[in-house]
Amino acid sequence: MNRLGLYCSRCSVRLPFRYQEMKCDCGGTLLVDYDLEHIARTLTKEAIQTRYPSMWRYKELLPVSNPDCIVTLGEGWTPLLHMQEWEQKLPIKRLWIKREEQNPTGSFKSRGFSVAVSLLKEAGATKAAVPSNGNAAGALAAYAGRAGIKASVFIPLDCPPLIVDECPLYGAATFLVDGFIHDAAAIIEAGKQEQGWVNVGTLKEPGRVEGKKTMGLELAEQLGWTFPDVIIYPTGGGSGIIGMWKAFQELKALRWIDGPMPRFVCVQEEGCQPIVDGITCNCNQAESAQAAGVEASPTGMRVPNPPDLAFILSIVEQSGGTAIALSKSQIAEATRTLGSQGISASPEGSATWAGLLALCDSGWLRPSDSVVLFNTSHAMKYVKFGSIAALPIIRSYEEYLRL
Repeated sequence: MNRLGLYCSRCSVRLPFRYQEMKCDCGGTLLVDYDLEHIARTLTKEAIQTRYPSMWRYKELLPVSNPDCIVTLGEGWTPLLHMQEWEQKLPIKRLWIKREEQNPTGSFKSRGFSVAVSLLKEAGATKAAVPSNGNAAGALAAYAGRAGIKASVFIPLDCPPLIVDECPLYGAATFLVDGFIHDAAAIIEAGKQEQGWVNVGTLKEPGRVEGKKTMGLELAEQLGWTFPDVIIYPTGGGSGIIGMWKAFQELKALRWIDGPMPRFVCVQEEGCQPIVDGITCNCNQAESAQAAGVEASPTGMRVPNPPDLAFILSIVEQSGGTAIALSKSQIAEATRTLGSQGISASPEGSATWAGLLALCDSGWLRPSDSVVLFNTSHAMKYVKFGSIAALPIIRSYEEYLRL
């Protein structure tokens, strides 16, 4: 078995593997440790390229020890779309969009919950709960349903109704919370002992980071086992940034890739920007984190208090990256721009496009840079009921001409 145990991202202590409680005594986040020397001797990148196109092609670098416990709906190996026309318009060398909206539950959350629920099954868990701004709830509901595990999801009241409505369709007990995602998390923590829930919130267990890690492994493979110069990523709780950073470190340890790591750009929405604030004030915890979020839209970026902000900030700093906050209008315009090119982009994914344009305008992006954007979900999940009321209704071509 390639899974050795856990290690602390802060103090580097090694611990036996466990399925819950991912905080070290020092306060750092615990991550899965692998026998990379053994993997390097027994696995080649050429062998991986002959495997079925799903994220489980990287099974040696995933923490599920019993293959019979793998819970999959066909997640991963999403398209990497080359944006050649925009390369001619923007002052950068290469541009791609990673289309995570094509995962089974319509978002990148499929990856993390495939691994998380597989570990729940391996551990014999029967109940799981998650606080979510939407897509994580839908993903837990779907994968728990597949595994025969009872799911309870807690979602802020103002989150997109289509995302909320899909959760009971997958069989999850679904609850709306009058508050934000940290308020939903507090409900789960208060009741997990009495209710028997395993909390699969961000950084509460090892699987979600490892599933998100496959975005980095997959991206490197799709680029011919190279790194892009810049990754622009919508960041809320930060498990995707942490996972990809870990993936790239493991690829370098396996000696499958040489060269500098990508520069990570975290994009957020104005009104809930703890990562941006943390970089600006050069501190590990933005003072306004708990109070932030009131003005921000209910998306996956609205996480006022990330579980390990210090870790995210250190990754951004080590990579030479940055963080940027975009306005609602910038994000809405980006949604229309991507839509006109045939790409259904969620607000989170659209924020990466808005961030790209802003960083081009500021000169932070270089003419030699290759850039990858992550579209984490599709636009249709965020359509509100009643939105068709503003559209014209016609019965004939003559009526069309009168519009």
